Amino acid sequence: MRSRAGAGLLVVMLGLAVTVTLGLVEKSPCATGNWGDLRQYRLLCYSDIVPLYGTESLQGSRLPYIDECMPGVNGVCDEYPVLTMYAMRIAAWPVSTTAGFFYANVILLVAAAIATAYALWRLAGRRALYFALAPTLLIYGFVNWDLIAVAFAATATSAFVKRRNTLAGVLLGLGAAAKFFPALLVVPFVAERLRKKDRAGAIDVLWWSVVAWLAVDLPFIILAPHPWSGFFRFNAHRVTDFDSLWFIVCNHLHRGPCGNTNLVNKVSLLAFVAAAGLVWVFKVRRHPDTPRWQLGFPILVAFLLANKVYSPQYSLWLIPWFALALPDLRWFLAFEAADVAVFVTRFAWFGSFSGPHNGWTNGVTYTYFEVALLARAAVLIGCVFAFLLRAPPRRAEERMPVEPQAEAMAA
Repeated sequence: MRSRAGAGLLVVMLGLAVTVTLGLVEKSPCATGNWGDLRQYRLLCYSDIVPLYGTESLQGSRLPYIDECMPGVNGVCDEYPVLTMYAMRIAAWPVSTTAGFFYANVILLVAAAIATAYALWRLAGRRALYFALAPTLLIYGFVNWDLIAVAFAATATSAFVKRRNTLAGVLLGLGAAAKFFPALLVVPFVAERLRKKDRAGAIDVLWWSVVAWLAVDLPFIILAPHPWSGFFRFNAHRVTDFDSLWFIVCNHLHRGPCGNTNLVNKVSLLAFVAAAGLVWVFKVRRHPDTPRWQLGFPILVAFLLANKVYSPQYSLWLIPWFALALPDLRWFLAFEAADVAVFVTRFAWFGSFSGPHNGWTNGVTYTYFEVALLARAAVLIGCVFAFLLRAPPRRAEERMPVEPQAEAMAA
């Protein structure tokens, strides 16, 4: 049993190594920041990491939030949550070039990918290959810092299934300090403990998630409240993103992003809550024994589709859930195909209007990008329906504590 489990882990890690290596090769042409020839679009190697080395004033020893920062191209500094900003700060300290900063962050993000893959293997055996071999990981893993929050969410889920409530809460809180989305998982995690009549466990998850988040954020709330809150102000006033369904609708109405951002914020929140609530009620009524934590999958899908921003790397949030909640290869491949189509058409479209002589991208119009976005949204809606209609995958709770790795490989 142990040898089979070890072989399964080796397969997952080898698959992950291939994916991240190819991802690094794909992004490397953009690492130096010499983008005068618009290679970031023509070669599809764009990464936020590269320009943010300069726009976030990370070349020196500036401490995010604490020390003054000159606003970048979008008019804000320190635009990310605390743990993400300080991951950037740590990566910048030992380097002095844009390329050095990029590769230092690659090391951090590969570590996050390894932690995610290991946590998924512990829960689902070889189904962790859904994450390890995902084209989404290849193309988006080094675009931004989302893998850090993904790792916290995956390890929190592993801890939760093993009934380590305090650790699960701490990891969710740390994940929320890196990116908002792990905070959404607190609700289904707490609900699962309440379903099992474990009120103390529910309180532990909720309490320690808040404590961990405050432990990271509270010092900056006290010492630098205005810079710290820049992330929230920026996102509150941010207009509809090209990748959102909101932009598609408003672009057809008046050829541009939605004008009333405050209204969009309210309606998108209402749509998210309503969609998540409907999915929750339907699933629980159809399959009452569904582990509530698995409802994290449709909740994240509802959030992404209803939100005014769906940055391309946000798809990384969903990939672990194909191993945990929807291990259906057909839907996984459909999502991956649509996600890759969004990636290609998005950056090719950017290239087409950034310069008249940008190679193959010149013929790519917004229509191509829009079709890819609508296809991805349709696939995600289909994934939610598939999740609702199928019985829950074999529950990780039922396999504890007997060699979950080996037993899961047969699933």
